[in-house]
Amino acid sequence: MDILKVEEGLIIWEVIAFVGLFLVLWKFAWGPILGILSERENTIRESVEKAEETRDEAEKLMADYKRQLDEARAEAQKIIEDGRKFGESMKEEIVQKARQESEQVLTKANEAITREKESALAELQSQVADLTIDAASKVVNRSLSKKDHQQLIEEYLAEAGSISDN
Repeated sequence: MDILKVEEGLIIWEVIAFVGLFLVLWKFAWGPILGILSERENTIRESVEKAEETRDEAEKLMADYKRQLDEARAEAQKIIEDGRKFGESMKEEIVQKARQESEQVLTKANEAITREKESALAELQSQVADLTIDAASKVVNRSLSKKDHQQLIEEYLAEAGSISDN
Protein backbone atom coordinates (compact mmCIF):
# COMPACT_ATOMS: atom_id res chain seq x y z
CA MET A 1 0.00 0.00 0.00
CA ASP A 2 2.80 2.18 -0.61
CA ILE A 3 1.03 3.83 -3.41
CA LEU A 4 -1.62 5.13 -1.18
CA LYS A 5 0.82 6.10 1.43
CA VAL A 6 0.31 9.67 2.30
CA GLU A 7 3.03 11.73 3.64
CA GLU A 8 1.75 14.10 6.17
CA GLY A 9 4.45 16.68 5.72
CA LEU A 10 3.84 16.88 2.03
CA ILE A 11 0.12 17.36 2.53
CA ILE A 12 0.74 20.24 4.88
CA TRP A 13 3.04 21.90 2.38
CA GLU A 14 0.54 21.32 -0.38
CA VAL A 15 -2.24 22.85 1.70
CA ILE A 16 0.03 25.80 2.59
CA ALA A 17 0.95 26.25 -1.09
CA PHE A 18 -2.69 26.03 -2.10
CA VAL A 19 -3.79 28.55 0.52
CA GLY A 20 -0.89 30.81 -0.42
CA LEU A 21 -1.71 30.56 -4.08
CA PHE A 22 -5.37 31.19 -3.25
CA LEU A 23 -4.48 34.28 -1.23
CA VAL A 24 -2.18 35.60 -3.95
CA LEU A 25 -4.87 35.00 -6.54
CA TRP A 26 -7.44 36.55 -4.21
CA LYS A 27 -5.34 39.62 -3.68
CA PHE A 28 -3.97 40.14 -7.19
CA ALA A 29 -6.23 38.28 -9.64
CA TRP A 30 -9.65 38.12 -8.01
CA GLY A 31 -10.06 41.95 -7.82
CA PRO A 32 -9.10 42.59 -11.44
CA ILE A 33 -11.24 39.63 -12.61
CA LEU A 34 -14.21 40.98 -10.65
CA GLY A 35 -13.47 44.49 -12.02
CA ILE A 36 -13.39 43.16 -15.56
CA LEU A 37 -16.63 41.25 -14.97
CA SER A 38 -18.23 44.34 -13.40
CA GLU A 39 -17.05 46.50 -16.30
CA ARG A 40 -18.38 43.94 -18.76
CA GLU A 41 -21.70 43.90 -16.89
CA ASN A 42 -21.88 47.73 -17.01
CA THR A 43 -21.05 47.73 -20.73
CA ILE A 44 -23.78 45.18 -21.42
CA ARG A 45 -26.27 47.11 -19.27
CA GLU A 46 -25.46 50.37 -21.09
CA SER A 47 -25.80 48.61 -24.45
CA VAL A 48 -29.19 47.24 -23.43
CA GLU A 49 -30.32 50.68 -22.18
CA LYS A 50 -29.16 52.34 -25.42
CA ALA A 51 -30.91 49.66 -27.43
CA GLU A 52 -34.13 50.30 -25.47
CA GLU A 53 -33.77 54.07 -25.95
CA THR A 54 -33.17 53.55 -29.66
CA ARG A 55 -36.21 51.26 -29.87
CA ASP A 56 -38.35 53.81 -27.99
CA GLU A 57 -37.14 56.59 -30.28
CA ALA A 58 -37.81 54.43 -33.34
CA GLU A 59 -41.35 53.75 -32.06
CA LYS A 60 -41.89 57.48 -31.52
CA LEU A 61 -40.60 58.23 -35.01
CA MET A 62 -42.84 55.51 -36.45
CA ALA A 63 -45.87 56.91 -34.61
CA ASP A 64 -44.99 60.42 -35.84
CA TYR A 65 -44.57 59.11 -39.38
CA LYS A 66 -47.94 57.36 -39.21
CA ARG A 67 -49.56 60.54 -37.85
CA GLN A 68 -48.03 62.64 -40.64
CA LEU A 69 -49.09 60.06 -43.20
CA ASP A 70 -52.65 60.10 -41.85
CA GLU A 71 -52.66 63.91 -41.92
CA ALA A 72 -51.35 63.90 -45.50
CA ARG A 73 -54.03 61.41 -46.54
CA ALA A 74 -56.73 63.49 -44.85
CA GLU A 75 -55.43 66.65 -46.52
CA ALA A 76 -55.29 64.91 -49.90
CA GLN A 77 -58.86 63.70 -49.41
CA LYS A 78 -59.92 67.24 -48.47
CA ILE A 79 -58.22 68.65 -51.57
CA ILE A 80 -59.96 66.05 -53.74
CA GLU A 81 -63.31 66.84 -52.12
CA ASP A 82 -62.74 70.59 -52.52
CA GLY A 83 -61.84 70.04 -56.18
CA ARG A 84 -64.96 67.97 -56.70
CA LYS A 85 -67.14 70.63 -55.04
CA PHE A 86 -65.45 73.36 -57.07
CA GLY A 87 -66.02 71.39 -60.27
CA GLU A 88 -69.67 70.89 -59.41
CA SER A 89 -70.12 74.57 -58.60
CA MET A 90 -68.39 75.53 -61.85
CA LYS A 91 -70.65 73.12 -63.75
CA GLU A 92 -73.71 74.58 -62.02
CA GLU A 93 -72.54 78.11 -62.76
CA ILE A 94 -71.88 77.28 -66.43
CA VAL A 95 -75.29 75.63 -66.80
CA GLN A 96 -76.98 78.60 -65.09
CA LYS A 97 -75.12 81.06 -67.30
CA ALA A 98 -76.03 79.07 -70.41
CA ARG A 99 -79.69 79.10 -69.34
CA GLN A 100 -79.59 82.85 -68.78
CA GLU A 101 -77.93 83.44 -72.13
CA SER A 102 -80.44 81.21 -73.92
CA GLU A 103 -83.30 83.05 -72.20
CA GLN A 104 -81.78 86.37 -73.26
CA VAL A 105 -81.41 85.13 -76.83
CA LEU A 106 -85.02 83.91 -76.83
CA THR A 107 -86.23 87.19 -75.34
CA LYS A 108 -84.32 89.22 -77.93
CA ALA A 109 -85.57 86.94 -80.70
CA ASN A 110 -89.17 87.33 -79.50
CA GLU A 111 -88.74 91.11 -79.30
CA ALA A 112 -87.26 91.17 -82.79
CA ILE A 113 -90.11 89.01 -84.10
CA THR A 114 -92.63 91.30 -82.43
CA ARG A 115 -90.97 94.40 -83.90
CA GLU A 116 -90.82 92.83 -87.36
CA LYS A 117 -94.44 91.75 -87.07
CA GLU A 118 -95.54 95.26 -86.04
CA SER A 119 -93.46 96.78 -88.82
CA ALA A 120 -94.90 94.36 -91.35
CA LEU A 121 -98.45 95.07 -90.14
CA ALA A 122 -97.87 98.82 -90.32
CA GLU A 123 -96.45 98.51 -93.82
CA LEU A 124 -99.29 96.22 -94.85
CA GLN A 125 -101.84 98.64 -93.44
CA SER A 126 -100.20 101.47 -95.36
CA GLN A 127 -100.19 99.48 -98.60
CA VAL A 128 -103.79 98.35 -98.07
CA ALA A 129 -104.80 101.95 -97.44
CA ASP A 130 -103.03 103.09 -100.62
CA LEU A 131 -104.61 100.29 -102.63
CA THR A 132 -108.00 101.00 -101.16
CA ILE A 133 -107.73 104.66 -102.02
CA ASP A 134 -106.59 103.85 -105.54
CA ALA A 135 -109.45 101.41 -105.97
CA ALA A 136 -111.96 103.81 -104.48
CA SER A 137 -110.77 106.68 -106.67
CA LYS A 138 -111.03 104.46 -109.73
CA VAL A 139 -114.51 103.42 -108.69
CA VAL A 140 -115.58 106.94 -107.98
CA ASN A 141 -113.59 108.03 -110.99
CA ARG A 142 -112.46 111.12 -109.44
CA SER A 143 -109.39 112.29 -107.73
CA LEU A 144 -109.41 112.87 -104.02
CA SER A 145 -107.88 115.83 -102.42
CA LYS A 146 -105.01 115.47 -100.06
CA LYS A 147 -107.29 116.18 -97.14
CA ASP A 148 -109.79 113.56 -98.28
CA HIS A 149 -106.94 111.13 -98.83
CA GLN A 150 -105.64 111.66 -95.26
CA GLN A 151 -109.11 111.28 -93.77
CA LEU A 152 -109.68 107.99 -95.60
CA ILE A 153 -106.31 106.63 -94.37
CA GLU A 154 -107.08 107.50 -90.75
CA GLU A 155 -110.51 105.92 -90.94
CA TYR A 156 -109.10 102.76 -92.49
CA LEU A 157 -106.29 102.53 -89.92
CA ALA A 158 -108.77 102.90 -87.11
CA GLU A 159 -110.94 100.22 -88.64
CA ALA A 160 -107.99 97.89 -89.35
CA GLY A 161 -106.62 98.43 -85.83
CA SER A 162 -109.93 97.42 -84.26
CA ILE A 163 -109.98 94.29 -86.45
CA SER A 164 -106.38 93.28 -85.47
CA ASP A 165 -107.16 93.78 -81.78
CA ASN A 166 -109.82 91.11 -82.00
